[in-house]
Amino acid sequence: MDKSITKGEEVNRVVVTGLGCITPIGNTVADFQTALFSGATGIAPFPPFPEAPGETQGLRFTQSARVKDFDASQHLDSGIAGATDRTTHFAIVAARQAALESQLTHHHAPESIAIIVGCACGGRQAEETETAKLYTRDARVHPLTVIRTMASAGASNISIDQKITGPTLNISTACSSATHAIGLAFQMVRSGMVSAAIAGGHEAPLTFGFLRAWDSMRVVSPTQCRPFSADRDGMTIGEGAAMLTLETLESAQARNAHIYAEIVGFGMSADASHITQPFAEGAANAMRHALKDANATTEEVGYISAHGTGTQANDATEAAAIHQVFGPRAAHIPVSSTKSLHGHSIGASGALESLATILALQENLLPVNTGVTEIDPTLDLDIILQNPRKATPKLALSNSLAFGGLNAVLAFRLI
Repeated sequence: MDKSITKGEEVNRVVVTGLGCITPIGNTVADFQTALFSGATGIAPFPPFPEAPGETQGLRFTQSARVKDFDASQHLDSGIAGATDRTTHFAIVAARQAALESQLTHHHAPESIAIIVGCACGGRQAEETETAKLYTRDARVHPLTVIRTMASAGASNISIDQKITGPTLNISTACSSATHAIGLAFQMVRSGMVSAAIAGGHEAPLTFGFLRAWDSMRVVSPTQCRPFSADRDGMTIGEGAAMLTLETLESAQARNAHIYAEIVGFGMSADASHITQPFAEGAANAMRHALKDANATTEEVGYISAHGTGTQANDATEAAAIHQVFGPRAAHIPVSSTKSLHGHSIGASGALESLATILALQENLLPVNTGVTEIDPTLDLDIILQNPRKATPKLALSNSLAFGGLNAVLAFRLI
């Protein structure tokens, strides 16, 4: 059996053999990849909310990153589509894509496959629709409201759709949810607890109430997300889903499956500092843990897919954390945030960014940090601008740094 050695113990090597996505820059992996490397952003003005009064609707911003050209009825039967929220629609279809490509259920017993996904917000559309009916008209709440709104609905419906009976759960750690989910699935396959997994994240939070709540925090850009830019002024909220199929290197090689990348490390930490203000040492610790888990040195890292929200605090703190971990090399490691393309999809963001990182390794091409004309010089980072950069990094990190000080980092490399 082809194994790697970690801390003196024999463990499985874990590879990615299937990908799926529904995103603001493409509803297939091929379309996502085209937009990723052309720098075509999915951020655009959002349509009026019929339930919101006034022309401006009380929002200081007008942009979001929405999934386009997605019709649930083209993918799901009417019973499933009606019983589930938009976020679950995304989850089911993205998981189908990943499972189909890898032929997961043809090569692994259903009880030996895990489904671990991240969703922080649950069914926001169903929740707001039914709450509005209750509080404004004292109307009867739809009997399917609970199962439409629960955050674990995506995981459960993937299980039903794929007839997978192994460990199935949802993780909610705000903006690190999907990265924690992929990391946990990686650990489960590596340890032999399961032989394969579907892992990723999904979110559809673009409702009027949700956007008003974020607007109140004064962290959403009135223009457009521009991570690490000298004139950055906030994040742009997005939606979508991305799913990865994980399995052992041994099983993938035995059937000559296409291998996108190997997951070699996962690190987690908590800031234990402040519920909304990021803390550099916390993010640095997560990166250090991921490198240690990968048995890798800082010299091997050739690309960092940053959390990069475009807020003043996050980008400065993440830059400081990178400097803490990499020292003099920090200014020379290519960095970009793909949130400038697909927005910040909250619990799903780490899955979209893991997808982008894997494709970057596959294509030897690092995504551009779109929308930036002048990098903030105080950050002292090598931000990728204007065009994707040709490179062959030995190792790539994908960072997720969430409200609540919950940090998660994945390390990827090519086989």
